[in-house]
Amino acid sequence: MLNIFQKIKGDKAIWAIAALLALFSFLPVYSASSNLVYVVGSGTPVGHLVKHAILLFLGFGIIYGVHKIPTHFFKGLSMIALPIVLVLLIFVLAQGTSSGGTNDSRWIRLPLVGFGFQPSNLAAVVLMIYVARYFSKVRDIKITFKESILPLWLPVFLVVALILPANFSTAAIVFSMVMVLCFLGGYPMKYLLGIVGTGVLFLSIFILTAKAFPDLFPNRVDTWMSRIESFSNPDDSEGTYQIERAKIAIATGGVIGKGAGKSVQKNFLPQSSSDFIYAIIVEEYGLLGGFVLMLFYLFLLFRIVVVANGCDSVFSKLLVLGVGLPIVFQALINMAVAVELFPVTGQNLPLISSGGTSSWMTCLAIGIILSASNKSIAQEGTPENDEDMDETNPLEILSGQL
Repeated sequence: MLNIFQKIKGDKAIWAIAALLALFSFLPVYSASSNLVYVVGSGTPVGHLVKHAILLFLGFGIIYGVHKIPTHFFKGLSMIALPIVLVLLIFVLAQGTSSGGTNDSRWIRLPLVGFGFQPSNLAAVVLMIYVARYFSKVRDIKITFKESILPLWLPVFLVVALILPANFSTAAIVFSMVMVLCFLGGYPMKYLLGIVGTGVLFLSIFILTAKAFPDLFPNRVDTWMSRIESFSNPDDSEGTYQIERAKIAIATGGVIGKGAGKSVQKNFLPQSSSDFIYAIIVEEYGLLGGFVLMLFYLFLLFRIVVVANGCDSVFSKLLVLGVGLPIVFQALINMAVAVELFPVTGQNLPLISSGGTSSWMTCLAIGIILSASNKSIAQEGTPENDEDMDETNPLEILSGQL
């Protein structure tokens, strides 16, 4: 065991945050899984806990393996992985939806292991690496919109367009994070505003097309459109059932909570162990527990900025911010949904929620961040003529854009 700890490199604070979040997740997952057992009729609490443990164990194996890879290797890997994820997104989009309510257009079932895999989560990480690579290549060149259409915006819009029909929230997060990364990378603001306007226009056309031809995207667009309509219409009691139960859980939790495993709303709140696990955490551990959990994610954000600030190349700086910011952003959105600041999105709480393999992609992103913070790997793996080496500070880039 001591030998393993000696081989762990990179930012120790990020390692600690990831480990603490993962360890804490066992308590609420075990508690909330009773909903799946007694309401849905699926498995046993111990079975769901074991599955969650296996996912996290494999996830930390991903972190350990990835954090040993020299950061500049991800440039080439993004070029290889981008066509692959595009093919996977097309494949799942063509699958259609199942009659049982499960959206098969979001998942690929992995053989033998029985786990589901969402290519959209992998596509988000790969796209961020690709965008960071692009800006590291053009940092000394005056960027024009015409020259950036094919190498930058075509892959971005392809990925977002393929994710959008089945998963609006993920598509919106990916697009927003790309905009942030482009802003930090020095892309001209006038072009960014044009891209945002174009994105809104295409989204409007897509929604109108889906409404005009409902059979074109059966059961895919209806779900996220109904969530937005329910959020904008508080009188829709059926559409706001999940939110109402989540707010009851938070309200009855009080300051210190009911205690571990003593949640009542977990038996009534759908997705209590995944999408709405934050509400169960507040019910059992109170506002104090919910606030402490939020501080962990904010501290993770702080360490991400620290690691990016300490990187020696533009690519590494943008890479860390590109794969790191979405983790915190997703966590804050999950919490905001529970208190009705956002419509229901279906986004998990990173390293906490059960089910799915989105935790693997979170672990992949954390591994990449730790790779960038691993100075011994960076110094040994970076070629002497690496064109990205400079002392540019990402905070200076941000302040310069402001």
